[in-house]
Formats: sequence, structure tokens, C-alpha cells
Amino acid sequence: MSFKPVILWTDALVYLLVAVIIVFAWYVRRNEHLRAPWRRVIRSASGMVSLTVLIFFIAVGLLDTVHLRPAVEKSNSANGERIYSVDVLSLFDLIAGPLRTRVEKTYSAPFAAYLYARETVELPDGKQVREFPRLEFGGAHLQDPETQLVADVVRRAGAGGGVGLLLWGVVVASLTTVLARRDGKNFLPALFNIWRGTTEVPWKAICGMLALILLLLGAALALCGYYHIFGTDKVGQDVFYQSLKSIRTGLVIGTLATLMMLPFALFLGIMAGYFRGWVDDVIQYLYTTLSSIPSVLLIAATVLMIQVYIETRTELFDTIAARADLRLLFLCIILGVTSWTGLCRLLRGETLKLREMEYIQAAQAFGVSHWRIVSRHILPNVMHIVLISTVMDFSGLVLAEAVLSYVGVGVDPSTISFGTMINAARLEMAREPMVWWALLAAFGFMFALVLSANLFADAVQNAFDPRVKILPAKAGILPHRRRREESKGKSVSSTVEDSF
Repeated sequence: MSFKPVILWTDALVYLLVAVIIVFAWYVRRNEHLRAPWRRVIRSASGMVSLTVLIFFIAVGLLDTVHLRPAVEKSNSANGERIYSVDVLSLFDLIAGPLRTRVEKTYSAPFAAYLYARETVELPDGKQVREFPRLEFGGAHLQDPETQLVADVVRRAGAGGGVGLLLWGVVVASLTTVLARRDGKNFLPALFNIWRGTTEVPWKAICGMLALILLLLGAALALCGYYHIFGTDKVGQDVFYQSLKSIRTGLVIGTLATLMMLPFALFLGIMAGYFRGWVDDVIQYLYTTLSSIPSVLLIAATVLMIQVYIETRTELFDTIAARADLRLLFLCIILGVTSWTGLCRLLRGETLKLREMEYIQAAQAFGVSHWRIVSRHILPNVMHIVLISTVMDFSGLVLAEAVLSYVGVGVDPSTISFGTMINAARLEMAREPMVWWALLAAFGFMFALVLSANLFADAVQNAFDPRVKILPAKAGILPHRRRREESKGKSVSSTVEDSF
């Protein structure tokens, strides 16, 4: 089957963001003063564990960003042009094809072999009874689910988890081999160093989290082909598939809305704090006025106007995915426009303090231009605020999307997101018997994403704060080993001093 590549607006912005990150990493690698704080991030056990979890989410999101349109048939015209489907599929959809196509009739519980509600079934003798019908796909391979289901689930989960741990062992062996060759050691001493946690990078914590991820992933992959591990929703769609599809929506809103917020906050905040006077008054009036408008009402009004525009310009969109993507893009824009005021206030206050420092006043006395003072002295000293606010705002924006979609002014209803899943589960929680698994799955994935982002934000804050400078450890003693040595009576000095 042939495919036609499709680049949506958010896809293009995500590709641009990935390119910028690659260029930034290359630039940081070439500058020692930029590598130093990132080394401190790498040495943080909590930061690297959370980054390991984030890499899993990012990998799923990137796979869901590559979109294609499959060919449905070949035209009978002379040029032989192919006709492509109006359905836009992502690379993740193709990989998770069974999860997407195995649709049941209605609700089914996790790992169930029967529907969740009774139906009238006609027996071969013509009698009608009320019973739970068998699922078409979930547990269909079982002859007697009542006696075989639990043992089959345990056996398949154990086999999948074993494969995941086997893959983890291969990864750890490869990592140990690379570290041993780099340090000129044998395999066993290098493995022992990882196990004791004496390496500069906290490989022990990373390997532990990687083992947990591969264990759960292996078990999930082994089970999802035979069961609906998180059940199905009202229309019979797999909830596990919906949870994985929601990751891209959360990442897109969290990253794009944050990046659209930064130019406003950086420029206006630093200008207000540095120039003061009427410039400060105008900028304060601007963000005070914007903050006085309820953000939910402003977002709702903007989304409704965009929705009216989309519905009256249907000829501009050849697929439903293009229309939904445009609404997602404008939602990112309006979230960014309404979210910059908090960071702007922080940057204004920090800049007001920095401009009174001696080295800033000395630069002004020597006639250094304002642009050079801002770019060389003020901007680097507020970047720790920008970085921590960016990552923290990412978490807040992911949660904001869930709230907005819950009240009906978020993403397009055809877009799968945590908010749309929670909104759909709202009425399901009130029925009897209660359908709880959709809400639990959405909450669990969103909780893991937000928690890992917050923990990584803490590591970035500790590493990039210029007001804290940690002197290097003595030769042969790693920073994370210092406290252990001090407890044994070996004193190692560590000084915290103001960088200004």
C-alpha cells in the first residue's frame, strides 16, 4: 500500500522545534560554559529518571506526528493518478493498527472477555435470555474464559515482562561495555561501579527506571494483542490506544504554547525592568489589563470564533484532521498569549534587581549599549527563571488543556486528548454499574507526564541558578559521593557563594 505524506501545521512546528533543539545541543557542546550546568543536570538522579520517562512520552509523540494518507484505489484515467483516503493516519497508527481497528460493540472492562452490560441473546432453541455477550476481539482465543482468563493473562504478562527484562539486560550490558572501554576497565568492575552508584552519571537510577518501563511495556505489548488492557469506551474503542494517542496532544499544547509565550514574557519583562519609567508603566498596564480578563472566557471566545471560521470555510480543508489541527494550533496560540503575564512579572522583578548591580552600573558608565548590557549581563542571569518557568508552565498547560476540553472549549472533538477522555468519562462515572477505567487511564498517563516534567524542572532549576555555585569535588571523590564520605569522617569542602 502506498502513502502520501501529510504535514499539518503542528507537525511543521514540531519538526522546527526538533531542529532547533538539535542545533542548540550542538552549540552547547561547543561551549564549555554552557555544558557545565547541563552536566549538573546529568548528575541529578531525579532529573535523569524523570528524563527517562519523558523520553518514552516524546518517542510516542514523535511517532504520532508523522502523518500519512493511504491510497484507496487507482484511477482508471490515462495518467494513472492514485486516489488517497480522507483519513489521515500517523506512523503510530500504523504500528498500533490492531489497537485502532479492533473495535467492540460498547463498554468492556479491563482484561474482560464479555461486554459490560447485559443484552438479550436468542438461544438455538428460540428462547431469549439476558446475559453478557462475548467480546469480538477481547479474549476471543479463550474457550472457557471463566477458568482460563486469569491464568492466560498471568502467563502472557509474565512472558512479555520477561522479554522486556531481557531487552533491559542487553541494554545494560551494552552500556557497561561502552563505559568499560571508555575508562579502560574490565567489564565486571564497570558493572560493579554502576551497581554501587559510583559513576558520574547516575546510571543505576536510570537503569532502574528503564527496567520498570521495559517490564511494563513488554507486558502491555504481550497483552494488548489479545485483551483490552484498559477496557473499551462507549463506542467500543480501546482505551489504551486512546491514552497513547493523547500523549501527542498534551506534548504539542505544552511545548508550542510555552514557546509562543516566551517572546512576550522575555521582551516585555526585561524591557520593563531595565528601562523603567514610562516603558515600565505601559508594560505593567498591558499585563495588568490582560490578567484582569478571565482567561477561560477569553479562550472560550477565541475558540468559538475560530470554530465559526472553520465551519464557514470548509473548502479550505481537505481532511477532518487538517481542520482539527488548525483548531489545535490556535488553541496553542491563545494559551500562549494568555499565559505570559506571570513570567513577565518575574523577569521584571529580577531585572529591576540586576540593573542595580555594580557590574551593570559600571557597564553603563563606560558607555556600553543597552542591547549589549541586556544580552550579555541581564539575559544570562534570568535564564534560570525562564527555564524553570518554561518547564513548570508545560505541566500547567497540559492540565489546562484537560480542563478546557472538559468544558467543551478545548481541542476538536475528533482529536483524542486527555481532556476529551475525561469529558467522555464524566457521564460514565454516573452510570450503574460505574465505568471507571477510562478516567483512571487518562489520569494515570497525565499524572506520569506532569510529574516527570516537574521533577525534571527541579533538576534544571538547581543546575541553572547562577546564584548558586558548587565548587568541584576533590580528586577521586564524585559530588554525589561527598555526603557518604563526610559521614565516614572524611571532610570534603563544599562552598555556596553568590555569583554576583
